[in-house]
Amino acid sequence: MSFRVEAGLPGMSQYLLSVPHDSDEEPTMETMDPAELEAAMAAAGAIIEELTSTGAFVFAGGLTPPSTAITVDNTGESLSTVNGPFVEAPEYLGGFWVIDVADDAAALDWAARASKALGGRIEVRAFQVPPGE
Repeated sequence: MSFRVEAGLPGMSQYLLSVPHDSDEEPTMETMDPAELEAAMAAAGAIIEELTSTGAFVFAGGLTPPSTAITVDNTGESLSTVNGPFVEAPEYLGGFWVIDVADDAAALDWAARASKALGGRIEVRAFQVPPGE
């Protein structure tokens, strides 16, 4: 069983480039200063255009803050749903890109470009590939 999206070329690996946000701030498109939002959307759009032009773009998204999360647990006798995140943390996943590139070096290069464009840190993590694939 493979959990990897088979979107890229043979020999390519998929990576998650994640954008952390400060949990105290919980920025959303509705609460951001319109000029800052426009600049952030333009910067992210430019990265997506460049990723797309090279064939590395798989998909991207921005997430709502953890306070909007609903945690679902169906491991016991009955289903439990709780408003709020599963864990409390000083930072949370605010948005991401999934890219399909040749190796770690290429993923790190894209992260460096995204970090520069957005003016913040980017975390890089490879998707796991089952043994033998």
